[in-house]
Amino acid sequence: MNWDDSTPDLADDAPVPTDGRLVGASADGEDQAVEAALRPKSLDEFVGQERVREQLDLVLKAALARGATADHVLLSGAPGLGKTTLSMIIASEMKAPIRITSGPAIQHAGDLAAILSSLHEGEVLFLDEIHRMSRPAEEMLYMAMEDFRVDVIVGKGPGATAIPLELPPFTLVGATTRAGLLPPPLRDRFGFTGHMEFYAPIELERVLHRSARLLDVEIDAEGAAEIAGRSRGTPRIANRLLRRVRDYAQVKADGVINVEIAAAALKVYEVDHRGLDRLDRAVLQALLKLFGGGPVGLSTLAVAVGEERETVEEVAEPFLVREGLLARTPRGRIATPAAWSHLGLTPPQHSPGASGQPGLFGA
Repeated sequence: MNWDDSTPDLADDAPVPTDGRLVGASADGEDQAVEAALRPKSLDEFVGQERVREQLDLVLKAALARGATADHVLLSGAPGLGKTTLSMIIASEMKAPIRITSGPAIQHAGDLAAILSSLHEGEVLFLDEIHRMSRPAEEMLYMAMEDFRVDVIVGKGPGATAIPLELPPFTLVGATTRAGLLPPPLRDRFGFTGHMEFYAPIELERVLHRSARLLDVEIDAEGAAEIAGRSRGTPRIANRLLRRVRDYAQVKADGVINVEIAAAALKVYEVDHRGLDRLDRAVLQALLKLFGGGPVGLSTLAVAVGEERETVEEVAEPFLVREGLLARTPRGRIATPAAWSHLGLTPPQHSPGASGQPGLFGA
């Protein structure tokens, strides 16, 4: 690592881009501020993830009893399940400050060295999307996590000298949506690994009732159940839908959210009873109506819906596959019988994948 490397201003991390969807994975502006206000402040307030909460509670209480910093923590799972919230709770439970950055912001080893060298003893460093960190920074992190030390390279070429820099004990909390991309040496250095599961509807109802109280919104049990059933098992999406339904209830009704108001509001925002939005249905409709259910290549499907290949693959497909509406095969994407049923269409005799014939539509 060389101190000549450019280092980012840690106070001005670039905002995460959004995809503009009501059920998108990221929030911006006012939405981020509201989501921050809705975050639980302790493990007792945190809803769901019972196993991870119980295990994490033991890790933190044991560290406090020893008077030591907590082991490094790795949290994996889909966006919106509470990884950032848990990192803040870890800092709160340990009564320590937290520093927040992300893997894409660390492009050089010098970026990471600047962060690590400014940490105080016991501080929590939250590294979001840790799998997207550069390889040189990743290799520096190995020594920092294990020995609380980094080697600073001064000079260049044959005259370069490595100067060891001691670091105060700290807790690294890494979050990733793709744990499989983390190299084993990095995974092995985390003392605790927690995988965040999707939420059951009844858990999302608890999340919604808590958020409604904080937002001073009146919602009944049926209204909460209606929103929870369309939230893709994700608290972040549930809270976002709640805010949009609240807007509808304030403008079109008396401000109280019941099942009729929730259903009417989500119809306006194009979120159907299974949680599919405009993009999800566009992908299914193209696959069924234009390509007879497939198989069809991803690029062809993306052109058909007017979106980038990455948008279809990373934003729409994971949920459609999880819902059993779409399948990825070596020959391309195919619709399942459930997809035909969901859109109220009758599959042709040569239903996708049933004949075993090669696909007609290229990748």
